Amino acid sequence: MAFCSFEVYNLHLKRGIRLRNITAIVVLVLSAVVAVVAAAPLLVASVGQKGQIMSEGTEAVGKAVVENLVIKVFYDNNPYKEGMENDWGFSCLVAGAEKTILFDTGGNGSILLGNMEKLDADVNNIDTVVLSHIHADHTGGLQGFLQKNSEVTVYLPVSFPKKFKDDIAAHGSKIVEVEQPVEICGGVYSVGQLGTLIKEQSLVVRTDRGLVVIIGCAHPGIVKMVKAAKPLIEGELFLVMGGFHLEWSTRGKIKKIISSFKDMKVRYAGPCHCSDHRARSLFQKHFGENYIDIGVGKVVTLADLK
Repeated sequence: MAFCSFEVYNLHLKRGIRLRNITAIVVLVLSAVVAVVAAAPLLVASVGQKGQIMSEGTEAVGKAVVENLVIKVFYDNNPYKEGMENDWGFSCLVAGAEKTILFDTGGNGSILLGNMEKLDADVNNIDTVVLSHIHADHTGGLQGFLQKNSEVTVYLPVSFPKKFKDDIAAHGSKIVEVEQPVEICGGVYSVGQLGTLIKEQSLVVRTDRGLVVIIGCAHPGIVKMVKAAKPLIEGELFLVMGGFHLEWSTRGKIKKIISSFKDMKVRYAGPCHCSDHRARSLFQKHFGENYIDIGVGKVVTLADLK
């Protein structure tokens, strides 16, 4: 009888130990959950310091306006300024905001750096690089640039290959992978990664004159890319410039796009790079004095526009 009582006692003891262990585990789990919830605002604040993420269909975070915006075209296949070397691709400097931004890097580092020097642009003054999409005529000059200035943050679509990102990281440069719309600095935004087969982001600057949209190659469609900026950032469309991807497009298609620009109340248009001569001519015809001839060496100063 005493043996049986000892066995029962031992059984209850073991059960008690297990219950205490389970209770301890539950307490630890609940403590961890409370800690995560408490830390959540700090995590959100940390993300906000690097770049305000915006939800699609909402107005941009903040109301910063960039004054005295200047855009210098370092790389384009269309000639403009004598003495500059034109080559297939696109790159431009965006100056006047909190950050000095290089948008795309053309196809060749030597040509890019040479043209920058001819336009009296100091490579070391650039804080940020934004790459529109993976094609070599927009990213080929990056390695040459990073050899001169690696103290930059590179914004690129999240879809870029790992090898490409690793090559940037090898220089010690910071990388921001863009999927959703993001504020790069006060008044300057990426509309986020757009498109299906070819993913692409564009740059939008809120200025005191309205929105300036800069596009690398418009693979997802030029109208779609311009429309993507409207719901996100408050302001009228003052200038749309860059590659409109209208090579081999019919006259009728180009006219429809021009009509869409007019419907969206785009004030100035500056097609270049992959826009083709026919499209450039039609835009010039329909926009008249509000057409901007973009080519390598062109400097666009918003203060000079009406």
